[in-house]
Amino acid sequence: MSATFAPALQRPLHPLHAILLAFPLPLFLGALLSDLAYWKSFHVQWANFSSWLIAGGLLVGSFALLWALIDLIRSGTARRRRAAIYFVVLLAMWVLGLVNAFVHGKDAFAIMPEALYLSAVVTLLALVAAWMGYSGYQSRGVV
Repeated sequence: MSATFAPALQRPLHPLHAILLAFPLPLFLGALLSDLAYWKSFHVQWANFSSWLIAGGLLVGSFALLWALIDLIRSGTARRRRAAIYFVVLLAMWVLGLVNAFVHGKDAFAIMPEALYLSAVVTLLALVAAWMGYSGYQSRGVV
């Protein structure tokens, strides 16, 4: 008996879901970079840019989250665990992104360093969600 890596093609993302999933990562990454620019320069406009980027990431991310929830409900027992983990990662990204938006709603001087840390975590979660959503291969044992 031997175990080897054999890629098993999973059901791919619906094209509209793939488009929706493509937006949160660059928007939250842009917010992180804007927060870094504000941290270095203290020009208030960088905090404003970050707020708008977070709002865009939350808007499109909510549609991707809704799609993931519907996919979780419709998935069979074989795919349910992976769909549940994907949904939880997207949900964590969205909830922490909402907290980040509330933090950015304060005075620009009062948002640091909390906004920077939240932006980094939300960006990381968006990266993990995109990675999980776009990865179409999984390993399985072959006997």
